[in-house]
Amino acid sequence: MAQETYIPLVSKGFQHQFWQAVKQGADQAAKDYKVKVTFEGPETEAMVDKQIDMLSAALAKKPQALGFAALDSKAAIPLLKKAQAAKIPVVAFDSGVDSDIPVTTATTDNKAAAALAADKMAELIGKSGEVALVVHDQTSRTGIDRRDGFLDRMKSTYPNIKIVSVQYGGGDQLKSTEIAKSILQASPNLKGMFGANEGSAIGVVNAAKETKRKIVIVGYDSGKQQKDAIKDGTMAGAITQNPVGIGYKTVEAAVKALKGETLPKVIDTGFYWYDKSNIADPKIAAVLYD
Repeated sequence: MAQETYIPLVSKGFQHQFWQAVKQGADQAAKDYKVKVTFEGPETEAMVDKQIDMLSAALAKKPQALGFAALDSKAAIPLLKKAQAAKIPVVAFDSGVDSDIPVTTATTDNKAAAALAADKMAELIGKSGEVALVVHDQTSRTGIDRRDGFLDRMKSTYPNIKIVSVQYGGGDQLKSTEIAKSILQASPNLKGMFGANEGSAIGVVNAAKETKRKIVIVGYDSGKQQKDAIKDGTMAGAITQNPVGIGYKTVEAAVKALKGETLPKVIDTGFYWYDKSNIADPKIAAVLYD
């Protein structure tokens, strides 16, 4: 190991503050473990081909290990097989891959987190009424797990809550705004809406403002606009992941894999519910990002 250990991280995106926070954690771990990391992702989370090109370019540099957050968990498998053949350990982060190639996945337990979002929503609407979801996609593990975690909890626990619509906006706030507006128009009695990531949640907030509708909005992730919406009461609260922890644990796991240590199948990086009452709590503030 005379040469510097190089671990590229290929992320789902780069714009959202969420990914910047993941990068911050990865950079910190790189310092602590004295390895070199790079962090990149496509401009938007819809660019599956661009991400695959980035993954291919990263592998061409013959890294010692690799961190990968899949936009499309199936599309990446041929390249991940190539990494495996070259004995390059792959650590999945944020969004897992439908394959046993990754040595571990550093991620939020999205199903459990979305179930908590459903519990909070149910409480806030008096455990009955119509609810809709705006989700980022139905191809990534996070999209699927947050949708199903929310729906399963509602179905199993709250028989008087009716899910009237589940729509997908690609995590884009403009597209999500339009989708949320059309749901609001179609459902005059809607009581609540869940936005399953940063862009989706902002879209729901914008739609409620533009249509002047009073509904209970529950979000996911953080970012300045969601935090402001919670402070001004437009959004009831949201689930936050621990993005800095995700980045840190990804690099740490790669280093451990290179040393031959056995890793758990999943490294759970935790989540919290936050609302007006605890948004300033130091433990919560530390995992929120702007």
